[in-house]
Amino acid sequence: MEMEIPGDLGPWVVDAVRPDNMRLLAQALADPNPIHLDRDAVRQLGLGDRLINQGPANFAYVLNMLRDAVPGAEIRGLRVRLLSNVFEGERVEAAGKVVSVDEDGDERRVECQVWLDAEGGRRAIEGTATLVSAPG
Repeated sequence: MEMEIPGDLGPWVVDAVRPDNMRLLAQALADPNPIHLDRDAVRQLGLGDRLINQGPANFAYVLNMLRDAVPGAEIRGLRVRLLSNVFEGERVEAAGKVVSVDEDGDERRVECQVWLDAEGGRRAIEGTATLVSAPG
């Protein structure tokens, strides 16, 4: 399948990170970390007074952005660093940009920089992604 390759990727936006989604994900991941479930635990750790979103949920926002930006591409790799917490109620925006496109035989490989920004432009995640499809 031919892959359209935009230069800029995204944004993919979540208007407000929801605590009920954190609870569901904590159950699905068997993740009992209280920072996702208990505001008192967050306060006691000195991390504020809002629940903290799970890292895998933040990764998923970046993956959703890639799937929307380049439909039909296989996401072959994602390497990210967690830089900041994402808190309940925050608006987040996943985006990225293409840094290289290489055709090798029957594959087109697209290397991207990706990130997730929280309110106020705070960078929560940054990293790289590799997308692959048939050449154009």
